Amino acid sequence: MVYAKCWTLKKHFIGLPTKNDFELKEVKLPDLKNGEVLLEALFLSLDPYMRVAVKKSLKEGDTIMGGQVARVVESKNSAFPVGSCVVAALGWTTHSISNGKDLEMLSTEWPDKLPMSLALGTIGMPGLTAYFGLLHICALKEGETVIVNAASGAVGSVVGQIAKIKGCKVVGSAGSDEKVEILKKLGFDVAFNYKTVGSLEETLKKASPDGYDCFFDNVGGAFTNAVIPQMKKFGRIAICGAISTYNSEEPQQGVYIQYPFIYNELRMEGFIVTRWQGDIRQKGLKDLMKWVLEGKIQYREHIIEGFENMPMAFIGMLKGENVGKTLVKV
Repeated sequence: MVYAKCWTLKKHFIGLPTKNDFELKEVKLPDLKNGEVLLEALFLSLDPYMRVAVKKSLKEGDTIMGGQVARVVESKNSAFPVGSCVVAALGWTTHSISNGKDLEMLSTEWPDKLPMSLALGTIGMPGLTAYFGLLHICALKEGETVIVNAASGAVGSVVGQIAKIKGCKVVGSAGSDEKVEILKKLGFDVAFNYKTVGSLEETLKKASPDGYDCFFDNVGGAFTNAVIPQMKKFGRIAICGAISTYNSEEPQQGVYIQYPFIYNELRMEGFIVTRWQGDIRQKGLKDLMKWVLEGKIQYREHIIEGFENMPMAFIGMLKGENVGKTLVKV
């Protein structure tokens, strides 16, 4: 008999979530049927998209969504033997039962020296988001100039490092001086604290006087307003997120984009990483792992111990308390 602990949505968020918006429950799991496996969570992923997804997808009482690395502890499915590890969207729960259809076995080629948690970060969804957003949506070319915001986060830090691998100039913004120093260590050509600069427009202009070829946007809001007029002719913008607006209850003032888009012939496209599946996704994962092993991509993880700390870890991430990927270790 197995009991699963799970965090559920007690009430929908108003502004920044609070711990009172979540409720911890315990659920008795049924015995396994043929073809099923029992999974125990090892690492749980926390990502900004969850702030929006909760509002769009969940009703009160539902378990919070999210990815995890989990270990098979009981199996009636020969494809997933006991002791094997998987990556799956199982949500905020300590134990799960699955028929195996939505489980991805952790690669048998996974190096012992790399933590499995990277399958939720740099060699997982955030890394692939950076990879496809930069190389496919932005169609990055050698010698171009890239601007990325939230650059010290799980996605932005990989964006900047891939751009350097591809021979580009990279400008990144972050929300503290400590994070700026980290970006410089990661190889960013220019990094600045957007909270302390006198003028965002002037700072961007100084960082790249002739403008930007590619803009990888994780933030939206005022930052996007400042970048669009500084895009070069035929510039490309990948819209990955809008974290500056996620906790806002009032609409923010936008920018009139028609003039710069028409006369600089810009292209802007939003995307979700699940668009890329099959062989192309596997190639992305292999490239990311290769670059990590070669030291061309450095990774940082913000790991909080204890399943009971899921809500506060999530809130801390939305407030920008993390550097790199935020995870909870069960």
